[in-house]
Amino acid sequence: MTARLKEAYKSDVFKGMMEKFHYANAMQVPKLEKVTINIGLGEAKDNPKMMETAVEELGLIAGQMPVVTKAKKSVANFKVRQGMPVGTKVTLRGESMYEFVDKFFNIALPRVRDFKGVSKNSFDGRGNYSMGVKEQLIFPEINYDKVDMVKGMNIVFTTTAKTDEEARALLELLGMPFEK
Repeated sequence: MTARLKEAYKSDVFKGMMEKFHYANAMQVPKLEKVTINIGLGEAKDNPKMMETAVEELGLIAGQMPVVTKAKKSVANFKVRQGMPVGTKVTLRGESMYEFVDKFFNIALPRVRDFKGVSKNSFDGRGNYSMGVKEQLIFPEINYDKVDMVKGMNIVFTTTAKTDEEARALLELLGMPFEK
């Protein structure tokens, strides 16, 4: 069984992109390549249990086991040594990526307090979109009673689009709620 958003891409989004940008070849139509979710936990150096809960929660949100990221360099001012765990991340591709994006656009983002849409200015110039989420509580998998600390996360949508305009159109057609 394929993801609902993947079916929508094949039937509606693909045709919409072909009509809007007049591609000569079907292979030129941009698509979502991967979604990376990252939680930075600099304060986990003092409390190792915090890293365990972050890995567990990110695993629930993404549906895939995350990787613990380690510090590349020692920074004396932050009391961080090389190799210390400083965060966790997960990269989603294929079916699981489409499942997450569908859930994120249609369930999680509308649960954000005073939500008016995501910014149109967070593109990187190469067709990728980055955004931050202030709390993990917007995801339905997270049990509110078991949360010990509210953690934010960065989410990066990597596309095969060459320009930001193409990427914006792709994400809009997929259902990303951009602000008016």
